[in-house]
Amino acid sequence: RENKRMINRAVRELDREKVALEREEKRLQIEIKKAAKENQMGAVKIMAKDLVRTRGHITKMIEMRSHLQGCALKLQTVKSHEAMASAMKSTTTAMMKMNKAVDAPAINKMMRDFEKENMRSEMMQEIMGDMMDDALEADGDAEEEDKIVNQVLDEIGISFAEEVPDAP
Repeated sequence: RENKRMINRAVRELDREKVALEREEKRLQIEIKKAAKENQMGAVKIMAKDLVRTRGHITKMIEMRSHLQGCALKLQTVKSHEAMASAMKSTTTAMMKMNKAVDAPAINKMMRDFEKENMRSEMMQEIMGDMMDDALEADGDAEEEDKIVNQVLDEIGISFAEEVPDAP
């Protein structure tokens, strides 16, 4: 930030110098015209040399300003790279802490235990469901179920005994 201020200050100083030189250039042009009208060719040649030098200085001021702005851009780029590196460093540190906190073998064991207990629970539910079905099933239910199945098959024109052979 301080370097950027210094560069901006230098750019402003160069701009002030350039404006002063441009004023000097205009003054010299007026003086040259005035001396030429008065037919003072020696003075005109000296002032012309001074005008050429002044224009050269203006060009150099513009070049220096451009170089300083390029330096400011490079400083900004370096600052951005430093900020990215700092962010990557803190992210890496956070990831390392997370990796240390996560115990992969313990999570794997926990998942195996969960799977085993889940299978046990499913088997218990199945056994309980079968027991409930057996307990709630009445003697006439099987005959009634067969009767309903035969009625449906008769409606669609299929005889269950004819189509399906008996299993050995």
